[in-house]
Amino acid sequence: MILRGLMLLVLLSSAFSLSAELRGTGDMGVVVERANGQLLIVEHTNDRRLAEIDGLGDLSHASVVFSRDERYAYVFGRDGGLTRVDLLEGKIVKRVMQSGNSIGGAISQDGRLVAVSNYEPGGVRVFDADTLELVADIPAEYASGKLSKTVGLVDAPGNRFVFSLYDGNQIWIADMTDPGKPVITKFEDIGKAPYDALISPDGRYYIAGLFGEDSMALVDLWHPEKGSRKILQGYLAHDEKLPVYKMPHLEGWGMAGRYAFVPAVGQHKVLVIDTNDWKQVDAIEVHGQPVFVMVRPDSRQVWVNFAHPNNDTVQVIDVESREIVKTLKPGKAVLHMEFTPRGEKLWMSVRDEDRIDIYDTRTMEKTGELPASKPSGIFFTDRAHRIGL
Repeated sequence: MILRGLMLLVLLSSAFSLSAELRGTGDMGVVVERANGQLLIVEHTNDRRLAEIDGLGDLSHASVVFSRDERYAYVFGRDGGLTRVDLLEGKIVKRVMQSGNSIGGAISQDGRLVAVSNYEPGGVRVFDADTLELVADIPAEYASGKLSKTVGLVDAPGNRFVFSLYDGNQIWIADMTDPGKPVITKFEDIGKAPYDALISPDGRYYIAGLFGEDSMALVDLWHPEKGSRKILQGYLAHDEKLPVYKMPHLEGWGMAGRYAFVPAVGQHKVLVIDTNDWKQVDAIEVHGQPVFVMVRPDSRQVWVNFAHPNNDTVQVIDVESREIVKTLKPGKAVLHMEFTPRGEKLWMSVRDEDRIDIYDTRTMEKTGELPASKPSGIFFTDRAHRIGL
């Protein structure tokens, strides 16, 4: 009887120890520490650092996507490295050098494929999400054998990837239904120098920003047979041309109901677009040249950060009134922002202050901070369940 009791106590003790180690991944995320090639694993329920991982190479323009179970982060480095990181064990699972210079990536709708957008060599390479084995190589060939830098790579419904050719002035759709045999649909002459792109949250519209002209290119993915069309033509025609210190990230566009809040290239404005007809309906004067224009998950606020030399400032826009309701001065080089899944908090990286600031989005007051070495991108795992992120 005593022995049985001791055995039961051991079993209960083991079970308690094991359960204490178990945790979900829904409140986890990563912060890129760009200067030293490290990744900081964090959780936002208690605003904590959990682990720090090194050996990820050049993270100067790194981006991250997550597996559908939120356990694994895929890190796309500027040096062409693709790294699979286990968030629960806090370690690199596998790393491959897939190109000489890459600029982001995406994960397929079914979570089985990871695609990387490359500058050198130009094109997109697609990998098995579990093994990082190469599945497909899609050279961005145009104009008799020339290869274009590829930008604006996003996932789309139907296990498709969509991306733009910066040098080739094209948009391509890669249907990965048969991963080994991608079916490519090409839209040519979409406009000069598409530099970045986004997909609407419902996965219907792909929009590329054009660095070489005063407009944007749009493709309706429900009706690709209609081709590409220009929107916002001449939207900067009446403004003073200012030097562009940093190109805005179109993935930082914010959708609030039927309206899109968009950073104006080279201008101190946030544009408001009616997505019913893709026409501009307003322009909000802001502190500097916007980089990220982030809509809170409940669509009540828009938080905006800015390019150098105004990157010590963040402004909050009320969506209903379209007025600035708060101007914050967190510190030097606010590079990126990320809302918690339901939007009660916002994290922002303050690179030159070596820290992450945390704000209550209701009061717009700072509630905490975490140390981080030259932080840039912040990515939470709820992105795993949203199109285009």
